[in-house]
Amino acid sequence: MSTPEALWHFPVQMWDRVLSKVNRAVVFMDDPSAESLHWSAGGAAALFEAGARNVKQFSSFESCSEDEPKAVFVVSTLLKGRTIDTLKDIISLSHLQYCVVITSVSHALHLLANNVASAADLDGATPVFEQLEDKLCEWMGDMNYTAEVMHVPLTFSPVSQQLLLAPAFAHLFPLLPPDLRALNAKRPEKKRFASLLDVDLPSLPAELQLEIKALAGALNALFEATGTREESFAVGPMSRLIAGELASHPQARNRRKTAPNKASIIFLDRTMDLTGAVGHHGDNLVEKILTVLKPLPGHVTDVQVDMRELTHVLISADSENCVAPGCLAQTRSPAARSLWEAMLTSKHKESVMEVRRQLVEAASKENLPIKMSMGRVTPEQLCSYARPFRGEAGALENHCGVLQLGLATAHTLRHPLLPRWDACLAFERLLLQALGDTDFPSVLSQLLPLMKPHGDGEAFAEDECGTDELILLLVFLYSLADEAQLGQRDDKLEKLERELIGALTLAITKETTLSCLLQKLTGCTQPEELTTDQVHSSVERMFETLSGLSHARDHLKQLRHVYTASDGVHQATYRPFLRQILQEVFHPDRPECPDIEHMSGGLTDLLKTGFSMFMKVSRPHPVDNPLLILFLVGGVTPSELRLIKETAASLKPGSQVLVLSSRLLRPSDVPELLFASQRLTPDIGV
Repeated sequence: MSTPEALWHFPVQMWDRVLSKVNRAVVFMDDPSAESLHWSAGGAAALFEAGARNVKQFSSFESCSEDEPKAVFVVSTLLKGRTIDTLKDIISLSHLQYCVVITSVSHALHLLANNVASAADLDGATPVFEQLEDKLCEWMGDMNYTAEVMHVPLTFSPVSQQLLLAPAFAHLFPLLPPDLRALNAKRPEKKRFASLLDVDLPSLPAELQLEIKALAGALNALFEATGTREESFAVGPMSRLIAGELASHPQARNRRKTAPNKASIIFLDRTMDLTGAVGHHGDNLVEKILTVLKPLPGHVTDVQVDMRELTHVLISADSENCVAPGCLAQTRSPAARSLWEAMLTSKHKESVMEVRRQLVEAASKENLPIKMSMGRVTPEQLCSYARPFRGEAGALENHCGVLQLGLATAHTLRHPLLPRWDACLAFERLLLQALGDTDFPSVLSQLLPLMKPHGDGEAFAEDECGTDELILLLVFLYSLADEAQLGQRDDKLEKLERELIGALTLAITKETTLSCLLQKLTGCTQPEELTTDQVHSSVERMFETLSGLSHARDHLKQLRHVYTASDGVHQATYRPFLRQILQEVFHPDRPECPDIEHMSGGLTDLLKTGFSMFMKVSRPHPVDNPLLILFLVGGVTPSELRLIKETAASLKPGSQVLVLSSRLLRPSDVPELLFASQRLTPDIGV
């Protein structure tokens, strides 16, 4: 088996270890573990097929009934703090005789979290897990009952053949200037960091240190199981910390001596290019599906697909929750899996036509009557191809995966908020052209009229940019500010920012319903809870973060620009950072790019550095190995997946490129990660 296939199958193999434990058990899972199972092994169906009696949320409000003596707990967190409290609550409310606790976090990290410096002298013993086993028996009420505690690396999920995601690290995001100020505020003046590049792992809060070490440990487990020997490279401050931690991982050093499969892994900070993450320029169907359909509860990546078209339930507001929703993760149907791959990495038009083709093919296989029509694909047409399956139990079961993806496409194409996507795209193009022609404040001022809804109505029209979209446009502009004629911050810019803060504050206070982003930004769930002062403070903090976005690439020597101004003949264009990285990696002359930093693998690399003072020693290059892994810290967009696939194929046909990331991004995720997340002190369940 080749290395990419082995890496892709690793999560499935790890879930097989869990499935071997669930026979006749009630299974309790936290959200990241459930999402990993959802994409890896087919969700709850896999548990029931393995003999599980029930599946429940890992929550203090859940328990087992008297006739359910066995429970399996699957968690993505340290067995400490809140996780232990929840375990105790569930067991105390149940009548268990057999408990199995499975955590994605290694025992070595549990030792570190419990301030035990080294595991070298333990000789394979797991004292933290053994102590918890005794506690579990105590909580069950009999020390002769059975308790098992084990580590199984369930971190990664194969979302496509090209992409592995890590749901447990969905909120890990590169640090920003406000985080640097917060770190420096607790340090003596002489020891303050000049930039984020100077920040080292020990200077970070304990929670973030543990999260970075957990991610490095998960990557090591992935490479250990697949016999992979990696060369690590990094672009960006957070990437340097993660790559450095992986390079110095005790087990990784031993693995790299004997592992037969070679790979290069480049860690990239999402903040190197936020323009691509918030922009609506991506011609991608999945990006639109993720944006307009409701998220699947408890999931970061998947969405709810309304399945009422396939039932006799009357479609109305009252019946919305009568039928269980469908989803995008279709791991069991080869036809649905191939359709999902096409939707994820093809252009919008090609994806929609492939959805139509597969629906027609499914109906034809079942001899169902459909009315064929050529030309432009419409949502009504797609629904008309799905409706004949209504009431046909066998046909529904055979093709439910394709039907879910087909309905997701249809409901997206006719969604009332989809025109806002086009409105954002049009305005982004205008801003892109304006950036090279005038100074930054003049371009920024073009957002002011958009912040005032037209007419007498209080709300924005469906084809106008709403408050969420206005925030996206601000991120889009500020991430390009260094490319414009910005110069130093002056009175003109500060005066304009005060106007924008006031206008955006007013726009938010006039909202009749609060989006998920606005709820997280303001800390309020209902418009009635909002106060003008509260919103104003939130927007002010947002602008503090925005002002630092333009400097994310300041430390780079070569790849500093993602924008090319108009030259009078060609229009101004956005140049994706990822494409530039791949162009450097796959360049036939193998130039050494100073911005793609090779992370030391230990003494050997240090010796090379020393010898290079006296003789020519070539440093490792990402193209040296047959497999290239790109790890995007902070998320990757569906459009970028297509860009990576197409760019790699054009520059080096036959090259193997695998993408790892913390999440699959929709544009609205970026403001949440920028303005409403605890980057320095992530919630690690402790």
